[in-house]
Amino acid sequence: MTKSELRKTYKSLRQELSEEQIDNYSIAIANRLLKLPIWEHSFYHIFLSIEEKKEINTDYILNILSGKDKHIVVSKCNFKAGTLSNFLLTDSTVIKKNSYGIPEPIEGIEILNDKIEVVFVPLLAFDKLGNRVGYGKGFYDRFLSDCNPKTIKIGLSYFDAEDEIKDVFKGDIGLDYCVIPDKTYRF
Repeated sequence: MTKSELRKTYKSLRQELSEEQIDNYSIAIANRLLKLPIWEHSFYHIFLSIEEKKEINTDYILNILSGKDKHIVVSKCNFKAGTLSNFLLTDSTVIKKNSYGIPEPIEGIEILNDKIEVVFVPLLAFDKLGNRVGYGKGFYDRFLSDCNPKTIKIGLSYFDAEDEIKDVFKGDIGLDYCVIPDKTYRF
């Protein structure tokens, strides 16, 4: 399928999930992440879930990161530029939903992209080659292309891999791993 077809399909599949399923899948994904060889790093970027879009509940991952005393980095969107600014999540960070319903920091200590070592990447679908489909605005492709080439990119999904995304192009940034509730893919 094409990215456009996959977006439509997976948005619909997400809407069919119950709160209980989302919670159970999110816990299973967080537990699977504990088995990955990624925990020696310091700076971890994570997206804050958009509940209305039934995204994976990243609170469980946030708890793991916090418990391991990791530096947690969250983004703020600049819709005019199509970029993400990244800030250290601290006890004093104020999070507010923007006009698109995305929870983001109001302000804080900015962290440069090349300092981020692990990124948990939101997505709608992915394929067996590590290509992913997001919401189509390119925020994460631009962000990931500015990160250190050694940055580990981990997709999080409720659903299994597609065989192939037909319209992948050169600017798309692939994943190193994708974690679903009952399996971990390595690319």
